[in-house]
Amino acid sequence: MAPIDLLSRAGVELTLARVQAGPFIRGRSGIVLEAPTELDALNEAPLFDAVILPGGPAVKALRKHTDIMQFVRKHHTAGKILAGICAAPLLLLDAGLLPEHYTAHPSAAPELPQADAAACIWHESILTSQGAGTATEFALALVEALTDEETMRQIAGAICWRKA
Repeated sequence: MAPIDLLSRAGVELTLARVQAGPFIRGRSGIVLEAPTELDALNEAPLFDAVILPGGPAVKALRKHTDIMQFVRKHHTAGKILAGICAAPLLLLDAGLLPEHYTAHPSAAPELPQADAAACIWHESILTSQGAGTATEFALALVEALTDEETMRQIAGAICWRKA
């Protein structure tokens, strides 16, 4: 939720996509988000500046969708930003795009034993982050990458973010 909120505040146009039927996604705590676009519909769309992969328990189901891997590979090949939070670096692993330096939620450690303990790590055009507790830092890093430092600082101040 933090990346959606902070990127929206920054004026970044967002497209929330889903792989399952229906226009809604139910999150881990029962929070429902509207995601009106099916991932398949984006295959012919222009490339996005960034692709953000969600984390949480749903990653297990998302790993079964090879279309996700193709989608992120296409964007990576074009030099676009890829971002994965929580267990989402497992999707990067499956796509063959896991960077040399990355972080992930500790629950992914059996498959990602080299994950760093840092909150967020940029490696070239890929941003990884540990989880819900690092979501604001993750979101602000994306705001800065997609807009500029001043916009990031304004948003950080508006939300009383102490680290900026």
